[in-house]
Amino acid sequence: MIVVEVRGLEVFGNHGAYEEERERGQTFLYDLWLEVSDAALSDRIEETVDYVAVAEVVQEVSAGRRFRLLEALASAVADAVAQRFEVERVRVRVRKREVAPAGLRVAWTAATAERPSA
Repeated sequence: MIVVEVRGLEVFGNHGAYEEERERGQTFLYDLWLEVSDAALSDRIEETVDYVAVAEVVQEVSAGRRFRLLEALASAVADAVAQRFEVERVRVRVRKREVAPAGLRVAWTAATAERPSA
């Protein structure tokens, strides 16, 4: 098994538990781990997962609706990746730096979702 990683993908989104967060928006950081078959050893992009296409799916899910919880956002991204790409398993962590409404800054808060292939 081979793991393809996409770490620290920055995507602006209007997500959050509070209306203020959804209105203002913020940058979310996505970390993805994609387990692919050994077919990727062929050294051909057709035999693995194109991480540019994966990043585009993350952007599409984020822009498609406003999520209140990181858990729901991470799950929606994991579901979309598992459905669209030939992966054995996908793990998605979504992080954010601000905790609203207090405007607290933390290193990050996160939620992680993991899915087997669809």
